[in-house]
Amino acid sequence: MNKILTIDYQSSDLGKKLTTSLRNTGFAVIKNHPISHNLIDSIYTEWKDFFSNDAKKNYQFDLVKQDGFFPYLSENAKDSNVKDLKEFFHIYDWGRYPKELSNNTNLLISEFKKMADKLLSEINFHSPNDIKKEYSMPLNEMIKNSSTNLLRVIHYPPLNDNIDPLAIRAGAHEDINLITLLVAGSEPGLQVLSQDGKWVDVSTSSDYIVVNIGDMLQECSGGYFPSTTHRVVNPSDKNMSRYSMPFFVHARDEVMLSKKYTAKSYLEERLKEIGLK
Repeated sequence: MNKILTIDYQSSDLGKKLTTSLRNTGFAVIKNHPISHNLIDSIYTEWKDFFSNDAKKNYQFDLVKQDGFFPYLSENAKDSNVKDLKEFFHIYDWGRYPKELSNNTNLLISEFKKMADKLLSEINFHSPNDIKKEYSMPLNEMIKNSSTNLLRVIHYPPLNDNIDPLAIRAGAHEDINLITLLVAGSEPGLQVLSQDGKWVDVSTSSDYIVVNIGDMLQECSGGYFPSTTHRVVNPSDKNMSRYSMPFFVHARDEVMLSKKYTAKSYLEERLKEIGLK
């Protein structure tokens, strides 16, 4: 497998290295970024308390709007009938936000948006001309005022003895959106499927952010940027919880991803495939 590059966010060759890593592997790791490690730690602490409290049930998800709390075993990977071993909460700009939390999670979302704008601008600039001409507009323009940008806060509970033997914390899947920004999980477990069909651990420092390509960017680029399959495997210690916070960067509903799909039509099709519609 080509190596997933670790790239300095402040470096002059950020865009070149980012585009190379994403083209070759679908993933990149960003260091020296502006998001405070203390902010991330404080957010994880707040959400650990939230998921351990029955107050989460007051925010039961809305099947149409897709915001709120999704209980354990709500979702399956595409083409799988086995539910993932997780519970999670969806936060949109317009959606519900737990009153039990401080504003720190919203601060993180604001930082993610700034980072997404910069990274997509770099990807757009460094895309080959024959790929770039297929974009309906610059990639960073696609996300301006998007109502579907989504922070998903995930809790993978300890494993019990009654789980489906085929179940894992997150089944093999590709993300739906343009790019995903992911602060390091509270514990290991993330793996990516290499081009030669082997599962490879994605190990990063707690100060790093993982970037990966989603299906929408693969669609926009005619497959030039691959949406790489990844999963979260079960831990050797069954009593260990894991927390994760991916930020899914989406194009506005009306943006044409390709001649076949708008962002909205693509999203609707995929949500049905994974059991959330």
